[in-house]
Amino acid sequence: MDDDGLRSALPVRTTAELDGLRIGLVHDGGAAVGRHERLRELFAGCDVVAYGHSHMPEVSRVEGVWILNPGSPTERRRAPGHTMIVIRDGEPELVPIRA
Repeated sequence: MDDDGLRSALPVRTTAELDGLRIGLVHDGGAAVGRHERLRELFAGCDVVAYGHSHMPEVSRVEGVWILNPGSPTERRRAPGHTMIVIRDGEPELVPIRA
């Protein structure tokens, strides 16, 4: 949805450290088949990997790594509702949003 100028200024993927968690971020997690393994490899050493694009919320713990998709608070598309994720004390929580 972003224009070309903004897309070219942003990295395809990045990592951040926040409150002792190493977090990997990527917009598109790719095909569902093999997604968890692919994201864990792509972000080796991360405690959390967050992806989007599909708007389908996910909170999964895979071999010690949280794999998260917050869904969307604005455009749910095929998702059952509007959602976001909040992480407190290292534990993610999928939060429904009233649209």
